[in-house]
Amino acid sequence: MLAASATGIRAQERAAVDYVDPFIGTRSMGHVFPGACVPHGIVQLSPDTEMVPHNIDGAYVPDTYRYCAGYQYDDPTIVGFSHTHLSGTGHSDLGDILLMPTVGEVQLDRGTAENPETGYRSRFSHDRERACAGYYEVMLDDYGIRAQLTATERVGVHRYTYPEGREQHLILDLTHGIYNYEGKVRWAQVRVENDTLVTGYRITSGWARTNYTYFAMSFSRPIRNYGAVDKAPLDYRGGWGKFDTSHNFPEIGGCGIVMHFDFGDDPAPLEVRVALSAVGTQGARANLEAETAGRTFDELVAEARGRWSDEMALIEAEGDEGALRMLYTSLYHTMINPSVYQDLDGRYRGLDHEIHEAEEGRTNYTIFSVWDTYRALHPLFNLICPERSRDIVASMLDHYRQSVHHILPVWSHMANENWCMIGYHGVSVVGDALDKGIGIDRRTALEAMVRSANCDYYDATGVYKRLGYVPYDVKSTGSSMTLEYAYDDWVIYDAARKAGDTALAEEYRQRALNYRNVFDPETGFARGRMSDGSWKPDPNRYDTHGQGFIEGNSWNYSMYVPHDPDGLIGLMGGDRQFVARLDSLFTEYLPDRYFAQTEDVTREGLLGMYVHGNEPSHHVPYLYMWTSQPWKTQYWVREIMDRMYRPVIDGLCGNDDCGQMSAWYIFTAMGFYPVCPGSDQYVLGAPYFPYMKVRVGEGRYLEIRAPKVSSKNRYVHGVRLNGKPWTKAYLTYSDLCGGGVLEFDMRPTPDKRRRFTGDERPYSLSREL
Repeated sequence: MLAASATGIRAQERAAVDYVDPFIGTRSMGHVFPGACVPHGIVQLSPDTEMVPHNIDGAYVPDTYRYCAGYQYDDPTIVGFSHTHLSGTGHSDLGDILLMPTVGEVQLDRGTAENPETGYRSRFSHDRERACAGYYEVMLDDYGIRAQLTATERVGVHRYTYPEGREQHLILDLTHGIYNYEGKVRWAQVRVENDTLVTGYRITSGWARTNYTYFAMSFSRPIRNYGAVDKAPLDYRGGWGKFDTSHNFPEIGGCGIVMHFDFGDDPAPLEVRVALSAVGTQGARANLEAETAGRTFDELVAEARGRWSDEMALIEAEGDEGALRMLYTSLYHTMINPSVYQDLDGRYRGLDHEIHEAEEGRTNYTIFSVWDTYRALHPLFNLICPERSRDIVASMLDHYRQSVHHILPVWSHMANENWCMIGYHGVSVVGDALDKGIGIDRRTALEAMVRSANCDYYDATGVYKRLGYVPYDVKSTGSSMTLEYAYDDWVIYDAARKAGDTALAEEYRQRALNYRNVFDPETGFARGRMSDGSWKPDPNRYDTHGQGFIEGNSWNYSMYVPHDPDGLIGLMGGDRQFVARLDSLFTEYLPDRYFAQTEDVTREGLLGMYVHGNEPSHHVPYLYMWTSQPWKTQYWVREIMDRMYRPVIDGLCGNDDCGQMSAWYIFTAMGFYPVCPGSDQYVLGAPYFPYMKVRVGEGRYLEIRAPKVSSKNRYVHGVRLNGKPWTKAYLTYSDLCGGGVLEFDMRPTPDKRRRFTGDERPYSLSREL
């Protein structure tokens, strides 16, 4: 994608946006879409290469997992271009409002990859495909059509150049979707308002149980003819049965609507602009006018590129070409979700499906993959773009107010809670924002956190409160739930303590210690435990199935006590035993049979038994910083960066999960990581680049200098902050948010004398007991 250049250049010498490669992570894992969007836009316009149903007659279709983002790099055909996608998730939805330009005979079926001529899809080649930040293009080989895409926050913009002398068509398929299934489309409605404007909506029921997507679509040339079919006709048509709705009828409704629009053979390119709204078609029309009127396609491409350039300028870096591509692609990934979810007038659909209006000066957001993103993505926002984080957290608090369950998001999108994964980690996101003082109301925030921790019917929370753990015979993933609940409870403890509520703080301090209740005292490993207090028989600490954990085994989940590493070290038998277990985790081979049925864990994401390709282990390399051998953190973070993040098509070792994998990379590249979000500490590791300059506020920059760093020189022999020696194993938010200069002395051998004691050690709850 980029011309070769010398190493050691600074990204500011060329636009940092040029280093973004949207194709990184598109093969197998990563589930990245390579299409056109602007930072945090609700429109993410991208090619979809297949539409594999989530289930057939209720039976799950495993191949659907490959299509979480709609696009697979190895596929030979493109089905069309849809306007909404999720980035790097392990489950999926959306794929709304699919368009496909064609010539020749009108086809309203998709066809198959083996025989694309049986439908409207087309073959394509990567040789004639290009993606960069804010822009995508491809040649549709079967039609000779050049497709070019760009976007604004709420509008997808298409330009199609058809071959001369051929009748031009545009297919609108309102049955298409990601993780589709028979009956997912509950209703779709289309109105042909005039010969250049079409409006409509569809309601789907998928991961988001009730998703309203309204659209307004304008054409640069008049429609000459149009038609529709309903592939899921109703048994009862009422008075509508008198009309021929298949030819030039201006109002179409049904659950299986596919339409074609014909434009003659004019040689001028056809431009199509599709605005979205969750409120209504009038909102979509207003969004269309405000964001694209009076601007050409090329001007809109330039605007999208400018938006990305502004965001990429948050970080300047020095390094070789490949490293810079990985850095800026990671930064790009962190700015796809959460997504803006409101019309330009501030109106949005709330979790209660009422229409609300965001406070003046604030933006409402959606797509909260909180089980993943509380770990690093939201802490990264608090550091580099706190104003945006303020709006995201305020959106979560609105979610709480609108929720009939009175809880913060678990995993939510498009005005729906989809209840995916475990924990009540919205507590962590809100608590970390409170800790950083980004401008949210402390009383409301603490109230929402407490209510979220006390919805007794949510994932055995009531049982957890009564017994101090979630039993295996109540929930088969109860031990991992217990560990994650205990961390969230610590966040509430810390927030209550800082608010001066000593009674509430004490209640949640006790709950934060519940992690101890799932550790077998004989082995020092977390284990499934039954309601009667006995341990689940026949434990296997290697297996990810049937042992009390979700998407992880006992080896990895036993390291998940981010708020109390000292307490964890004690449970495992002390420093020497703990270090030995960490060493084994990173070096012992894990046979495939132990994770074969876990889609989110693959061989590519493993170092020994350590699973970097899935989130529960992301803090683990930093746990050495609580031990007598902190230099091993420096070794392993470099190893992970070199092996697990490569600037190639399959360069991610697991799902990016709405930016979490990428946020880990950015923090680790800077030389520190938020092991325990909600605290003010970032645990030191080792930097990856010789030079980084990170904007941490208006006019404030943190410079990170490590001139001798390399894969060989991966060990830290000294740290200086603003010219003064730094002896702690961590930095605080106040150390960073004002800007300054952080310097690392990097060498090829570890400094085994560099250890941390007393207040030099990072935070641990046990030291407060």
